[in-house]
Amino acid sequence: MPDLTHHARRLRDIADALEAQSEPADDPLTPHPDTLTVIGNRHIKRGQLNYAVPDILQLQRRIRRYNAEHDVPHGDIVALALDAWLRAKGYPPDIIPTQPETP
Repeated sequence: MPDLTHHARRLRDIADALEAQSEPADDPLTPHPDTLTVIGNRHIKRGQLNYAVPDILQLQRRIRRYNAEHDVPHGDIVALALDAWLRAKGYPPDIIPTQPETP
């Protein structure tokens, strides 16, 4: 009898990935619950994003203004916006375990 363990594991991974994608909210910019958990964790490792963007969009000025009005750190503003956009386009992050895995 063939060993189907690999296939069963792969199907579980696919099911977990589909479960991690919540139903789209009425507002596509509503942050995903997993993203809010990550953003709320100040002990999580962070990395730098450096991309050239059109100056005419005034993104830096707008981010600073939003930060001043809502007290949301600049990096969190960028992370929330990019995560929402990428999820809406069908590019969710790899599954982030939000609770301990059970064997």
